[in-house]
Amino acid sequence: MDMKVTGTLMQSYTICKRQVWLMAHQIIPDQEHPFIEMGRIIDDNSYDRDKKKLHFENVVIDLVRSDKDNFLVGEVKKSSKAEKSAKMQLLFYLYRLKQSGIIAKGQLFFPEERKRINVELTETNEKEILNAINEITDIIDREKAPDFVKIPYCKNCGYREFCMS
Repeated sequence: MDMKVTGTLMQSYTICKRQVWLMAHQIIPDQEHPFIEMGRIIDDNSYDRDKKKLHFENVVIDLVRSDKDNFLVGEVKKSSKAEKSAKMQLLFYLYRLKQSGIIAKGQLFFPEERKRINVELTETNEKEILNAINEITDIIDREKAPDFVKIPYCKNCGYREFCMS
């Protein structure tokens, strides 16, 4: 297991390979970007009754619920617009937990939309995560960031100033 890959990198991977490289090389996005701040506020103020921010090796899981038979990990997002990337992030957490002998269920939480989506680590999903881990590792190991490609997500990205200057 390559410890370079994090849940945040997994999330970025499905959106922008350049962002993966920038994050992995400690180039910090604009922390005052309104979308980053809004996400932080939603995360801090939602689901107060749950255990939050479980640190596990190099990942940080937003939310944890457990009872005698079930262990659920959750990822809280501002909106479901990037559902695929949020799902990959949560699948990565489920995969990492499984590697440590912990079988968990996953759920994506979109509190502003009052929406929840169950996520399960299937054999197919696990292969997709392993392929993504390998490709992310390849991106990280490059000397230079992948070339800039303008996509719709750029307008709300914390790296916008960096990439478009």
